[in-house]
Amino acid sequence: MVTGFERIIISVPEIGEAADEYRSLIGVEPFPAELSDAGKVLWFDLGNTVVQLQRGSIGEAAITGIVFSVPGGEGDSGPVANQKDLDLHLSDGAALVPFRREQSQVPGLRVDHLVLRTADAQGCIDLFGGRLGIRLALDKTVPEWGGRMLFFRTGQLTLEIIASDEIEQDVFWGIAYQCGDIELTAKRLLASGVALSEIRDGRKPGTRVATVKSHCLGLPTLLIEAAT
Repeated sequence: MVTGFERIIISVPEIGEAADEYRSLIGVEPFPAELSDAGKVLWFDLGNTVVQLQRGSIGEAAITGIVFSVPGGEGDSGPVANQKDLDLHLSDGAALVPFRREQSQVPGLRVDHLVLRTADAQGCIDLFGGRLGIRLALDKTVPEWGGRMLFFRTGQLTLEIIASDEIEQDVFWGIAYQCGDIELTAKRLLASGVALSEIRDGRKPGTRVATVKSHCLGLPTLLIEAAT
């Protein structure tokens, strides 16, 4: 059923400041380019998905939902009711047609994965794998990384789920961006005033990573250079 991640929704208390931070991080302009009283939503196109910033009645920024892509004509666009109380939607992509037509920028970043924390691994398997039909690419237990880990992959993007009995509520916890050359990306970001950790080897063999320490809306954010 699901063929990809159409949008990742991030709710923020003040959308103008959030847009300024993400312009520096992602390196492209959002759509629409200017805010108005009616303009409560901004979209950043990263190729494999769109990051949606929206104003929310919250004290700090949070990843609050996912809109999944489904083939047009299936007639099942809309919210996905679920017992995990996650904000999930299905979409045939019609809402993005004007936006995609106007976009001509090619960002240097794309979303590599999202992180969801849960106490209910089987419930996630039933929801994302069984109900939505997303491929479970890997299921392993790594205590030093937080517990049982599930990796659901679709449309060149991964939903990484960390399951532990210590987690009280399902929550989208962090986001990782992939870049082709982490040295060049780090140089661009540092020149734009974005603070980063030192580049280091990633958990996956052959990858290199850096933690983003500013201009990330306070969300746990990682840069990843994929293994060659």
